[in-house]
Amino acid sequence: MFHEYMHNYLRSLLKQRQDSALYRSRWTHQSHQTPTLLIDGEVYLAFCSNDYLGLASHPRLTAAWCNGAEKYAVGSGASHLITGHTEAHHALEKELAAYTGRERALLFSTGYMANIGVITTLLGRHDAVFLDKLNHASLVDAALLSRAKIHRYSHNNIKTLSRLLAQSPAQHQLIITDGVFSMDGDVADLPNIVQLANHHQAWVMVDDAHGLGVMGDTGRGTLEMYGLGADEVPVLMGTLGKAFGVFGAFVAGSELLIEALIQSARSYIYTTALPPALAEAVRESLIVAEQETWRREHLHELIAYFRAAAAEKEIPLMESSTPIQPIILGDSEKALAASAALYKRNIIVTAIRPPTVPQGTARLRITLSALHQKNQIDQLIAALAEIILKNK
Repeated sequence: MFHEYMHNYLRSLLKQRQDSALYRSRWTHQSHQTPTLLIDGEVYLAFCSNDYLGLASHPRLTAAWCNGAEKYAVGSGASHLITGHTEAHHALEKELAAYTGRERALLFSTGYMANIGVITTLLGRHDAVFLDKLNHASLVDAALLSRAKIHRYSHNNIKTLSRLLAQSPAQHQLIITDGVFSMDGDVADLPNIVQLANHHQAWVMVDDAHGLGVMGDTGRGTLEMYGLGADEVPVLMGTLGKAFGVFGAFVAGSELLIEALIQSARSYIYTTALPPALAEAVRESLIVAEQETWRREHLHELIAYFRAAAAEKEIPLMESSTPIQPIILGDSEKALAASAALYKRNIIVTAIRPPTVPQGTARLRITLSALHQKNQIDQLIAALAEIILKNK
């Protein structure tokens, strides 16, 4: 009887999702993560992966993973503070610190856990946190868990952020922003955020999950793009499953910050360490990303090519210089219909709907990879022109 009450409630929740065109489905493929995926025996051209540099299927990463499994076997067996911390983990943390130009780095299982760990360590109920309204959900959830006073400022609105900082009586103030915003593809106004932080003696944290490996002259992310370092942005979070093609996340900063996280971050302390073989694969990924600069160069060529082709066909894109190229369609039904029409043409582009994005901004979220070719972009542009422009 009690189970039936719960099931009735769950059925009503799911029906609400379906009635609002917000129900989510999964595509199951049987192939490597590349721009072409095999689904039910058919080949589809995919434009919705975060594998920006095309490293998820790189043979050197596969070999590093296999060699790591040969040395360490499969599981880490424990948390880092028990017996789960291996030489592979330790070496990767040092290499991530060097890559980001910081004193130390600390591995986390996911970006979600990294954000929760660092924010709940830095803030308590008497502190204040300032969040861009388009920040990733993990940053919002972490702020809620910290019990700090939450202030949301409209997207990239420095004037509003300035006013909120001036009005806050909190002793500790932390400004948190995505580097590259995951659904819009634009970049945070970090120079002005840093200037405000200095004026108000606030701290700055950047979640650069979608910037590292892609943005900046050498792919060091949005901080490199703006010429900012650890003094201006003391807390940097990055993920390892996007441009670096593997899995996991890290926080990089000062010796004191990392030691504090090791001692206090619950999402670090109370979870099993990542498999050491995975750490070995990421170590190889950092090397490949640095050596094979053509990947980042080709990716930015493709971004420019895609935007020029879209402009020629009058396909309305948002302003973005990153691999994330959204097309706003408005309501969820339109976004779903466009995604379904592309799928019938063997092209996969995800329809992104609320609550992931604000009401009225449902969209197709196109993402580009270094493994895409221009003729594949031509296919996408032709399909978009036919589907979107005919239904305007």
